[in-house]
Amino acid sequence: MTPTQLSIAFFLQVAVILVTCRLVGTAAQRWLGQPRVVGEMIAGVLLGPSLLGALAPEVQEFLFPAESKPILFVIAQFGVGLYMFLVGLGFDRDEFFKGAKGAAAVSLAGMAAPFAVAVAIAPWLLSHGGLFTPKVTQFEATLFMGAAIAITAFPMLARIIHERGLSGTSLGTLSLSAGAIDDAGAWVLIALVLASFGDGPQIAVMAIGGGFTFALFMILIAPRLLQVLDRRIAVTGMDETLLAIVLILYLLCAWAMDVAGIHAVFGGFLLGTAMPRGRLTAAIREKLEPVTVVLLLPFFFTYSGLHTELTLLGDPALLAVAALILVLSIAAKGGACYLAARLSGQDHATASGIGALMNARGLMELIVINIGLQRGIITPALFAMMVVMAIVTTLMAAPLFEAFYGRRARAEGRL
Repeated sequence: MTPTQLSIAFFLQVAVILVTCRLVGTAAQRWLGQPRVVGEMIAGVLLGPSLLGALAPEVQEFLFPAESKPILFVIAQFGVGLYMFLVGLGFDRDEFFKGAKGAAAVSLAGMAAPFAVAVAIAPWLLSHGGLFTPKVTQFEATLFMGAAIAITAFPMLARIIHERGLSGTSLGTLSLSAGAIDDAGAWVLIALVLASFGDGPQIAVMAIGGGFTFALFMILIAPRLLQVLDRRIAVTGMDETLLAIVLILYLLCAWAMDVAGIHAVFGGFLLGTAMPRGRLTAAIREKLEPVTVVLLLPFFFTYSGLHTELTLLGDPALLAVAALILVLSIAAKGGACYLAARLSGQDHATASGIGALMNARGLMELIVINIGLQRGIITPALFAMMVVMAIVTTLMAAPLFEAFYGRRARAEGRL
């Protein structure tokens, strides 16, 4: 395709993506009581080969020609990295440390049980064939599956806690802290897999060393250096120059992590956690969040959907594998977090609410498995299975939370 043809295709793609995501997102919000982002995840799958490609392959090929997919990929990476930057801005460091001690048991259980499952099923998945690429070792497969099962939909978890009036409660603080610890651990392990999955030990050393050095810099030094931005906004407000500086910093951090061999989302998230809290973060969110959530993030859902072939699960054997992964993921994450909360002194309702919230995978799961697919760790078949797991566990979260905790808490006046 010529640049002009690509341009014509791109504008139509954007219109179709936005219309589909808004319609399905609104339907999920209004009729299913789900966050809009859940509907947008489903919308991405509907635009891919699982539905549109199966019903009208010529239309799907016309809307999303193969030559345009690299453009969608770059915009998707930019959008999801910027979204993770915004997630980092909303990461409450004080609340995290305040609840970290009490959340240790829940977090440990939420990591240990999924990794026990991964240790058990990784050799079987490798022997099954067609799920991991041939060059993946058992160690790498175990780490990847453990991280993918252990990940929590932290942004959605924070949104549900805020919307349900749980901010500041023991359940809200414990869930947020445990989710943050789980996701931090999962991202570290994903980084290790990516680091080891290179072209030799030098690449792995560069990735691990570079990623670790960058993380230490962003945690220990960057917050002090970035205070100059907080002082500037007090004088000039959020002008165009300051916004440009913030975007340049994001792009450099994303570039640094990509060059190191990890992934751009790490750079965005770490920069977000390092930014000064207060007026600066509020102004950044006001400027960037609407365009990121409304325009850019749907590209990521669509790009994921274009690589999700649920028709691959028509094979009874693969469907059985998908069902087993789903059941084990729910039992390992939700069940383990429930038991840990009970053992730490929570009542049944509170522990059930924690388990329901921690079990959701959401957008974080899609980011993890997209990285795995892009880097040649997993195949489209396993990718489709994990997309199903991400959507089902996310759909479960809000209804189960309401059934186990929300209704009773409101009736008793606690919410």
